[in-house]
Order: sequence, then C-alpha cells, then structure tokens
Amino acid sequence: MKTKKNKLPFTEEQIKIILTKNYSTITYEIEQVIDEILQNKQGTEIIIHEISKRYNLQNNSNQIIDGLIYQKIIETNNKQVIAKLIKQLPNGVIDLAKFKYINYQKLQNSLINKKFKEADQLTQKYLCEIVELKTKNKKSWLYFTDIQFIPKEDLFILDLLWKIYSKGKFGFSVQKKIWKKNNKKWDQLWEKIHWLKEGMMKRYPQEFMWTIDAPEGHLPLFNQLRGTQTLYYLFNNIEW
Repeated sequence: MKTKKNKLPFTEEQIKIILTKNYSTITYEIEQVIDEILQNKQGTEIIIHEISKRYNLQNNSNQIIDGLIYQKIIETNNKQVIAKLIKQLPNGVIDLAKFKYINYQKLQNSLINKKFKEADQLTQKYLCEIVELKTKNKKSWLYFTDIQFIPKEDLFILDLLWKIYSKGKFGFSVQKKIWKKNNKKWDQLWEKIHWLKEGMMKRYPQEFMWTIDAPEGHLPLFNQLRGTQTLYYLFNNIEW
C-alpha cells in the first residue's frame, strides 16, 4: 500500500508501539513500515524524537530498529532532516562517552556507513588494544588466555554496535546463538555463517562478504584462521 507523502500512514501512538517492540532482527516487512513512516515529515520527526529519548536514557536500552532508522536517514541525503538527526544524535544511536580508554566512535561511524570490512579490522584492533592495556604486551591477535582481560562491558558494547547497525544479523552473540543451536559443533557453525568454501576455510579478505546481504553471523570475523579455542573462551564471556 502506497502512502502519500503528506499523509502519516500510522498514528503517533502506533509509531511508538512499532519502535518499542524488541526486535531480534529486522524483517523486510518491518523495514517497509519504517520506509513508509520516513516518507512523511511528521513521521520522521516522531521517529527522531523517540530514538533520541531512548539514547538519553544512557542505559544501553537501544533497539536494533534505532540503528536501521539512523542509517536510513543518513542515506536520504536530505540535509534538513539529517541536520535534525545530527543535532539530537551527533555520534549515532549508542552513547560511547563512558569508554575513556578506548574510543569506539570510529567503529560506530564505520558501521553506520556499512563499511563492514573496515569495522571488522577496527574490532580486532580494539580487542587487542584492550588486552594490551591490561597486560602491557603488544598484540596482533588474541590467544585464549587473553580473553580474561576483556571487560564484559567492552565486549557487550562491541557486540551491540555490530547488532544495532546490521539489522541484528551480525555480532559475537549472534554467532554464539547459531553455535549453540548447532550443538556447539564448530564445523556446523562455519557452514551456517558461510566461512567455508568447498569444505575449506575461506581466504581473507576476498572470499568473505562485506555487505549487509551477508548471511546471519557472517561478521565480525574473529581469529578466523587461528582455531577455535579463543572463540570458545570469548563465547563463554557472552552472557546476554
């Protein structure tokens, strides 16, 4: 059903209900609803106001739909609407101010703009930096013994950033969920998240997918060619 731009397709109360549902992933139908609302000036203003309210709670209550909305408004290239969004949410939908030792804003920017290869490299870099701060040892990749030095708060925010800006498709917790569904069988996980090609681990980076169309759990990569032990310890630290 097509809606005229000057007619709001839903009431303000209906929009609020749509935005407060706790989506685990964003379906095509939900995305179509958001597109309809954003075609209308009043609808766009309501949406910006609602996701700004959630941001200002500063309690990690962000919803996956918030990231989708932020990306869609940025992609409109409508300077007036983007200015309203940036005024309310200058850095994205996740407040990273409390992370004083590692600045995750560059990762948030990359994910907003769907630069997933860059975001993947930043994620690995940040995880190594966290361990370096704790151990005073330079890291290019992580061993299973390093996972104990990653605060759960940092792991949570890295995972949340990936989920928020991927319609809920990407993130460590998404990979863990798939792993558990497949009886914690690593080969089955690799198959499900498309890390294998003809039974062999894919070559980095050319054989991996760096778009939102990648399969669920495909990103981020983590010690992709270095066995399963480190990822096992990482999964064990994910309790959400």
